[in-house]
Amino acid sequence: MKTSKSEKLFNEAQKLIPGGVNSPVRAFKAVGGSPVFIQRGEGSKFYDVDGNEYIDYIGSWGPHLFGHNPPFIKEALLKAVEDGTSFGAPTELEVKMAKLISELVPSIEMVRMVNSGTEATMSAVRAARGFTGKEKFIKFEGCYHGHADYFLIKAGSGALTLGVPTSPGVTKGNAADTLLADYNDIDSVKKIIKQNKNEIAAVIIEPIAGNMGVVPAEKKFLEDLRTICSEEKIVLIFDEVMTGFRVAKGGAQELYGIKPDLSTFGKIIGGGLPVGAFGGKKEIMQMIAPSGPVYQAGTLSGNPLAMAAGYAALSHIKSNPDIYKSLEEKSSYLEKGIREALANVKKNYALNRVGSMMTLFFTEGEVNNFKSAVKSDTALYGKFYGEMLKRGIYLAPAQFEAAFVSTVHSKEDLDKTALACMEVLLSENL
Repeated sequence: MKTSKSEKLFNEAQKLIPGGVNSPVRAFKAVGGSPVFIQRGEGSKFYDVDGNEYIDYIGSWGPHLFGHNPPFIKEALLKAVEDGTSFGAPTELEVKMAKLISELVPSIEMVRMVNSGTEATMSAVRAARGFTGKEKFIKFEGCYHGHADYFLIKAGSGALTLGVPTSPGVTKGNAADTLLADYNDIDSVKKIIKQNKNEIAAVIIEPIAGNMGVVPAEKKFLEDLRTICSEEKIVLIFDEVMTGFRVAKGGAQELYGIKPDLSTFGKIIGGGLPVGAFGGKKEIMQMIAPSGPVYQAGTLSGNPLAMAAGYAALSHIKSNPDIYKSLEEKSSYLEKGIREALANVKKNYALNRVGSMMTLFFTEGEVNNFKSAVKSDTALYGKFYGEMLKRGIYLAPAQFEAAFVSTVHSKEDLDKTALACMEVLLSENL
């Protein structure tokens, strides 16, 4: 495996970009070694600047439900480019996109497009505060909702990976309004609400956490959360930036049969381009400017290129109802292969999967919340990652992230991955 060009680029990048990367997990700090620099992607694979081929299981961290460079998204983008890249004015495609999102996700009565998942979540919390007239909100340990100040309190994802769950630069005032509950523990929520009676505007949660590794919420827990929020007049926000259109056509809320008041989206709704959205009940969304007093704006929101790619992706989902059945078959096949590999080794592990999202934790016992996730052997995962990379399998370069299966991963890809997993787990290097 040649890496000379990637190493040269990384050395140069570190002189010009903080840590040499534009998003922290890409730096490989959690797994050791230097990152590989990607040149191009096609289908289930991508290729680095040194010519190495990888079966890709991060899919740009979730957006590539259909693999890299699918023809129907590429065609939509080329057509959009011919008309213009940005106008700063309304387009018909924004209306069509809003209509399609609300059609696919029944809880969405109105939606506002933004430019990232972080913008979506921070705007949803602001809308909830404006609607309720209250300031505090509850988040859960290990859930990551982007890098807005008030979310970086015991956050998951890169913050957890790099050991900075509470970031410097976050003020005490912001921290004071963020109330922390335990994932899958309804009693912790009840206690916080009792201690802050009539002061809580919102509860925000990843219904299937993907940022402390894949950790699904228990159905009863989410049902109780829905009931409590309704009783206490608290806005329930589902962060579906990762799970939206990934685990089901209507996201995690479809799987659980629970309607949140607001939802946030990203990833797949941009077809691989930078985009986000938040939406939900009309009475809350009408608080957003210019129809209401809660200010939110974005120069490039509803960008025609992102809308074209996103509309192509969601239209493809709508017109191909068997997508999620196929994804489940591929993902369960891969899970079975990995479990068979693990059965041959004497190592503690937990393998969590929901649909086409999964995480292999090197730990003893189940992983169902933040405290159980952080017991994982991250050094062992780092060795595992490096050995898999040498065999052409690109996983998330951090223990506390998700792997994603796409519609174009072939049986050959999945078999090669399971075999590599067995070889690595049985090797002396681990």
